[in-house]
Formats: sequence, structure tokens, C-alpha cells
Amino acid sequence: MQSPVHIITIEREYGSRGGEFAHDLAERLGWKLLDSELVEDAARAAGVSPELASRFDERLDPWYYRYGKIFWHDAAFPMAGLSDEQVFDSERMFELIRSEILKAAESGNCVLVGRGAACALACHPGCFHVFVYATARAKREWFQKAFPNQAAHADQLLAAFDKRRAAAIRQFYQQDWCSRSLYHMLLNSAMGKEAMIEAVTGAAGLASVSSPAGERSIGIAGETC
Repeated sequence: MQSPVHIITIEREYGSRGGEFAHDLAERLGWKLLDSELVEDAARAAGVSPELASRFDERLDPWYYRYGKIFWHDAAFPMAGLSDEQVFDSERMFELIRSEILKAAESGNCVLVGRGAACALACHPGCFHVFVYATARAKREWFQKAFPNQAAHADQLLAAFDKRRAAAIRQFYQQDWCSRSLYHMLLNSAMGKEAMIEAVTGAAGLASVSSPAGERSIGIAGETC
């Protein structure tokens, strides 16, 4: 099934500046950007502060917490009787964000950043999925400028961030976060944001958004649909 593109998801390696690219892409298209906004919407839905919600963003709960959660439905334990809606953790966070992603997809004309959006919308028509990566050197240089006090540990911290992100996606969606089969396009940010925007809008048939002649039908990228 092929449909005109009205949703773009941007997954990104930490330090690849994929979030900045998503911002510029949304601005160019005149579309809504949903990045940290997804966290804020999830917090609002759960009735918690955005600061608390951000602690659970794109990460798993500790293993001992996940293990203990198995017993919560057992009446012999103090926390028995709590519904999933009464507990706010990483799993609940992913569920709420997935709901916000699906809601945004129904409205269309939006750029969604990370948080498993490509997985949540893998079988949704009208989506164009992009993965942004960068060389180790480029990510290291970005990190050293952004966090000079931690510059000596740049490589380890960059790798750890992506490892957490990948583990969360694997747990919640049973998908390999950086699998090529999830995406229509993989972009090296070394090409520059302007070239990246041209590549995505051209491939997605959005080079001239205001002109119907610019539209192009895009098939679903996922293998399981």
C-alpha cells in the first residue's frame, strides 16, 4: 500500500544532531514538531510533572524494579491491587507516548522525533521513516563542546546513551532500534542539514509541499506489516 507522505519520523544516534535536523525539517515544511512535546503530553495524560516524566524518557526501568513488578498483582504483596494506570514508570511512559504518537499520526503533517515512533507507525500509511547517524569523531566533537566537563568520557557516554535507547525499544516494541528494515532512509549528518532536508523532502515527494505535483506515494518500510 502506498500513500502520500504526511508524517515523518526521525530516529537518531545521540550526538548526530538529528533532533536539530528534525526541528529545521518541520520548520521548512510548516509541520508540527513533536520531540520533547511527546514527553510533556505523556506527563499531562498521567498527571505527573514533565520533569518526572523526562526521567523515564527512552530508557528501561532497572531490572530489579521490573522483576518486582511481576508480584504486584499478587494479593500477598503490599502493592497488590494497583492498576497499571496508577503506576508511573518507563513502561507506562512508553504506552502514553505511543498513544500520543498514534494521535498525532491521525492528524498528520507532523515530524516525530525518536521514542519508537518508527516502530509505533511501522504499518501506518503515509509515513516516511528516517534514521540519522554520524561518525564517531563528529559525535565526540559535539559531545565535547556540549559537555566539556565530561569530555574525557565522551565515547563511553555516547555509547551508553544509545545502548539505553536501543534496549528500551527492544523491550517495548521487540525491534532492533537501528535495523535498516525499519527505515526508508538512513542519513549521515556529515552531509549537512540543508542537504538532508533536500534528500528527505525529495524522496518523500515533499520538495514542493504546496504543489500537488510534488506529492509522491511511499510504501510501508516495515517487514512485519
